[in-house]
Amino acid sequence: MSTGTAYAQSSVTLYGVVDVNIEYVNNMSSTGATVPPGPAAHRFAMLSGGAGGSRWGLRGVEPLGGGLDAVFVLESGFSADDGKIANAGRMFGRQAYVGLDGNYGKVTFGRQYTSLFDVFANFQAAAYQPQYEPVVAFLGRFYREDNMLKYTGKFGPLTAVTHWSTGADTTVTGSAGEVPGDFRSGSAWGAATSYATGPFGVALGYDEVRPAATALGAPGKNQHASAAAMYATDTVKLVAGYRWARSTNAADVETLRDNYYWIGGSYKFNAAIESTLAWYYDDVTQVTNPVNGSLLGNIRNPWEILFVTKYFLSKRTSLYLTTAFSKNAGLNFDTSVGGLGTGYYLGAGKDRQIGAALGIRHIF
Repeated sequence: MSTGTAYAQSSVTLYGVVDVNIEYVNNMSSTGATVPPGPAAHRFAMLSGGAGGSRWGLRGVEPLGGGLDAVFVLESGFSADDGKIANAGRMFGRQAYVGLDGNYGKVTFGRQYTSLFDVFANFQAAAYQPQYEPVVAFLGRFYREDNMLKYTGKFGPLTAVTHWSTGADTTVTGSAGEVPGDFRSGSAWGAATSYATGPFGVALGYDEVRPAATALGAPGKNQHASAAAMYATDTVKLVAGYRWARSTNAADVETLRDNYYWIGGSYKFNAAIESTLAWYYDDVTQVTNPVNGSLLGNIRNPWEILFVTKYFLSKRTSLYLTTAFSKNAGLNFDTSVGGLGTGYYLGAGKDRQIGAALGIRHIF
């Protein structure tokens, strides 16, 4: 007599994106510094992740019965131009989670995107294109968080997401969270929802991070709240939105407050060609920690125009041309108040920047 164990049919999928482009940018700080900025200079470079971040990952599903599945995702970012691991050298720095997905929603545990990121992806003109769309300006630095418990539910036209992190970022000194006796230190939480019927959609969301007392010299609380609307058909997509943000220190003194706006759209000329045009504006109303020489009371609000055209050679391979012009900040709002740190720092005496990139993306 022999016994055995029966296993449910499961699947694991290997997936990824490889994206590389050649870029020209003017008026960059030749020293890479923001305070004080170096002399302005032009730059030609090969970069990774123009239309979408280069990555590879594993996605798994195991049916458990009764409509319940076990799920996991392990996703690693890399630079296709030099082969290096991205995300501060983490093997799975983009996502690493496991959970259960059933009739009443999905619950997942691990490193994941925030609720605000998930819900508002469809309400961005360029869908979080990392090259030139001010993603960090909109979401803040903590749009991926460690140690996260997240719930995602889809109920007809309504999508609801909420999350809580016991320690938002373990790579930043003092931000690891999970401190004995202080459960708020380094913690984060948020919630977002969208409703779509026919071509119309609306979204609302809130995100809050409580950096630990020594994190980046900016302890206290970082808050983001946003609302957006969308009109989308098979040919045209139009979006518009608003994001309010406020940061305070440990003494509850306001260190930064701004109002961020965006409007844009895309048009599919045919199955092969699609173009996107968008405008972004940041109304900075309060700051006590200016970057790159900006002075309190003399803040020039940054704005940017983005234009992208994609040519699809197939469903998985595309060529793209992306261009942008920024005023009162570098591209992606770098060197603006808060110093977002995505690399486009303005050179000394310059207040505008132009960038253009020609690239190729393959999805597998």
